[in-house]
Amino acid sequence: MAAPEKLSDIVTSFLDVVHDRLIGDRRGAVADYIPQLAEADPELFGIALCGLNGRVYESGDTAAEFTIQSVSKPFAYSLALDDCGLDTVHAQVGAEPSGEAFNSVKLEASTGRPPNPMVNAGAIVTTSLVAGGSAEDRFARILARLSAFAGRELTVDEAVLASEQESADRNRALAYLMHGAGSLTAPVLETLDTYFRQCSVLVTARDIAVMGATLANGGVNPMTGERVTSAETCQHVMTIMATCGMYDYAGEWLLRAGLPAKSGVAGGLVASSPGEFGLGLFSPRLDASGASVRGVAAAQQLANGFGLHVLHRPLTLSASEVMSAGDELAAGLGAEQDAAAAQILQENADDLAVWRLRGYIDFDGAERLLLDLDAWIEARPADRESPAVIVLDLTEVTQLQSVAVWMLAALATWCRARGMKVIASDPQGRSLGVAGFSQSAGFDDAMRDAAARVGAPPAG
Repeated sequence: MAAPEKLSDIVTSFLDVVHDRLIGDRRGAVADYIPQLAEADPELFGIALCGLNGRVYESGDTAAEFTIQSVSKPFAYSLALDDCGLDTVHAQVGAEPSGEAFNSVKLEASTGRPPNPMVNAGAIVTTSLVAGGSAEDRFARILARLSAFAGRELTVDEAVLASEQESADRNRALAYLMHGAGSLTAPVLETLDTYFRQCSVLVTARDIAVMGATLANGGVNPMTGERVTSAETCQHVMTIMATCGMYDYAGEWLLRAGLPAKSGVAGGLVASSPGEFGLGLFSPRLDASGASVRGVAAAQQLANGFGLHVLHRPLTLSASEVMSAGDELAAGLGAEQDAAAAQILQENADDLAVWRLRGYIDFDGAERLLLDLDAWIEARPADRESPAVIVLDLTEVTQLQSVAVWMLAALATWCRARGMKVIASDPQGRSLGVAGFSQSAGFDDAMRDAAARVGAPPAG
């Protein structure tokens, strides 16, 4: 594997390592209960990771198309939640892990409800709850929702759809059983046609990485900037994915990978790391639970390598990054406006400090910022008469813990008492409540503000 040419290629290089490590794993078998799926090339293997800034890192066959199958279920569930609300949806579909296969015939004895929205029975009911004046309208809305999550217009594989319809006796049996039990109230054949179309939508590993990142980003697609659904809906969806998305492997998956995820029998697997990124994997050979063998192994290796388990962050207290931006600006590793920012910083190196904060900023992250700024202030030439100006770039901060807000307010107060100015670049406006901060929506605005203030006489 070639060494990365740029720092941004480091993530891709790590994906390449995982891909190359697993490419020889030929365990499992391609799904054949839907005849068209049996024609898939078993050697295909793609890994894609989409960050919340919209950058996608890829390794292997990430442009190969396959049908979304059960990977569609969380996203159709999101639409049903938005249309009907949590209570209405779960009056007809449970929220408990089934401990059984994706196509198991298992309904709640007292209500006839399927166990959760991720098994076939539950997904059929969920699809029926999507609003629409007709089956065509309902599917059009589902396709639009899938496309919005993916950030591009998706289409249906008509050959796979026909194959689905010809081999769907078990799903028909489930639907009629639920219709008789009262949990499926919509017409059976109409609902099944919509469900089969939903499962036959074509995607790539890159697409489902973006879809996972949209969930991880609280419902905003990081590629398009479009809000697809609410942060609350994403929370509900990822909760069900974490507990039920991997069927009878769900408990083992959560133990070993610790990420909300959903598999599909065409070989796709989507996972979300809340507040960080989405992961899309594709490899057609499946394990006994109907999940991609390579996909599961790759996701687990990535989760372990990056420390991504959902319970990891509270146990380790911080996943933040706090750094002086000088070297990064000089190397041109940030946004386009960084070139101008680097010039401003170079011309005012003794009076201007720029720090970039990323991730979840808690006590540990805020403490490191204070210590770093202490060191910078102590290193300033003693003969400087101009007041120092500090720019804090919070653009990539996913959350500020309450104690961090308090520590930043104390920093602002301390600086103000010494004639210094603190400017926060924060598009989300989270620092507005921090007393003493000058607020700028964009990093370039903050740097222009800083340039105007550097060399100004102290207030008072």
